[in-house]
Amino acid sequence: MQAYIIPNGYAGLYNLVDLKALTKLTKERLEEIAVYLAGSEAGNSRVKVSKIKDDKKYDRIKEGLKKFGLDALVIAGGDDTGSVVADLASQGIPCVHAPKTMDLDLMPYSVGGDSTINRIAEAVRDLRTTGRTHNRIIVMEVFGRYAGHTAFRGGVASDADAVLIPEVPVDFDVLYKHVKSAFIKRIEESDVHAGTAMVVVAEGLKDASGNELVDMSSTPDSFGHRKLMGAGRYVVKQIEDRIKADPEVKEFMKRTGQFVEGVYEIPEVREIRPSHLVRCGFASALDANFGMEAGAAAVELVSRNTFGVTVVSLQAGEIQYMDVKDAIVQRHVDLNDVALYESLGMSFGREPGKAEFTLSKVTGKPARVY
Repeated sequence: MQAYIIPNGYAGLYNLVDLKALTKLTKERLEEIAVYLAGSEAGNSRVKVSKIKDDKKYDRIKEGLKKFGLDALVIAGGDDTGSVVADLASQGIPCVHAPKTMDLDLMPYSVGGDSTINRIAEAVRDLRTTGRTHNRIIVMEVFGRYAGHTAFRGGVASDADAVLIPEVPVDFDVLYKHVKSAFIKRIEESDVHAGTAMVVVAEGLKDASGNELVDMSSTPDSFGHRKLMGAGRYVVKQIEDRIKADPEVKEFMKRTGQFVEGVYEIPEVREIRPSHLVRCGFASALDANFGMEAGAAAVELVSRNTFGVTVVSLQAGEIQYMDVKDAIVQRHVDLNDVALYESLGMSFGREPGKAEFTLSKVTGKPARVY
């Protein structure tokens, strides 16, 4: 079996018939690909093949594959990518989907999730130093349009005061009460009156009516997504409005020697957007391992003519897979997990729910990360 790189994602696949040559993944070329690096030098493109205005687009793709003697495709990506894999498969184009999205909104685990969670946790940890230096409330907006897995797990791992995710409608009065209490307590108990409070918010946060915060004047991409307006800024505004209307805050500023009339009367609330810094650089050990396993599993599935499927895992010699259409169903944060961390003192912008548990005794080899 020989493998080649088709550059630039689905745009490259559509234009494959016009390319003069493809890069062959020889042993020497593979030496140049570091398993510990995030991203892909093969590139990508936000192109939904079914939306291409060409009645013969699928025939064009098949001609490109025939030109280079390619019998099947291994396509890495998330739910949008997977939806195109399902489409291609329905058109008789053999392909296997390797899960790769840092949003973790597929049914199976996907490459990028753990790396992003680690980077979010590190960023929140590091921002505490500047937050405490300036006695600021820090609101950090991260990725997560429809599912808040990375904000949730990154926030938990960094011991954030509050985590706001698309799955939980936010009551900003509840959020403000929690953040204000933590912030004031830390500063008043500090012998130098220094402290901060950290809020992690997923970009897909919904307003009180359950609507996405999107720019309706923006043009939707080929997958129908409009540009988000900025959940972090929205949260900052909600907290600031409540701070300005709260007489207890002014008294707190006076008690701690910070109040200067007309100059410094209330604490500052800052928005931070690390953006693509949480999805670049180096992959975590878990993602490096899983990426290698998912790739190997995808090739094995191709060799067995098993197409239109998504790799789930490869462990102890067993390859698990599922139909692409089932794999791309969005998987959201389980509210039982939210309630657990609420019981441990973290706020999710609502009145805490009750954590409920079931017991299940297992035998043999329990599932684990490694």
